[in-house]
Amino acid sequence: MLVRDAMTTVVLTIGPTHTLRQAAALMSARKVGAAIVHDPDAGGIGILTERDILISVGQGQDPDTERAHAHTTTDVVFAAPTWTLEEAAGAMAHGGFRHLIVLDRDEPAGIVSVRDIIRCWAPARQQVPA
Repeated sequence: MLVRDAMTTVVLTIGPTHTLRQAAALMSARKVGAAIVHDPDAGGIGILTERDILISVGQGQDPDTERAHAHTTTDVVFAAPTWTLEEAAGAMAHGGFRHLIVLDRDEPAGIVSVRDIIRCWAPARQQVPA
C-alpha cells in the first residue's frame, strides 16, 4: 500500500503569524493533529503539530501571543505519494515524529500520520489467521 492510499488530502494550512490559540482552534475544528505552515519568508513549508502547542503551553507560554512561526518545524522530512507505507513508517520512526507532509511536484498534496498508517494496516492484520 502506498502513501497516496493512506494520506489525508484535505489539509489545514495556516500562516506564520497565527497565534497558537488560533492554530489549536482550527486544528480542533478540523479534527487534525497538524497544520502546514506556509511562510515564504522563512523558506516555504513547515509543520506545526499538537505536540508543539502542548510543549509551548506546558512551558507557560501564552497561546494568545505565541506565533506559529516560533514553534514550526522547518527541517521537514517530506514524503512522496508513491512511497510505501513501510517507507513512511520508517522515516517517522527514524525521525521521531508522527506526521509527514506529502509533496507531489513540489506542492503539498496531503499529510500522512501514524494514525493513517495504522488505519490501513489494522484491517489487513486482522485477516491473517492466528
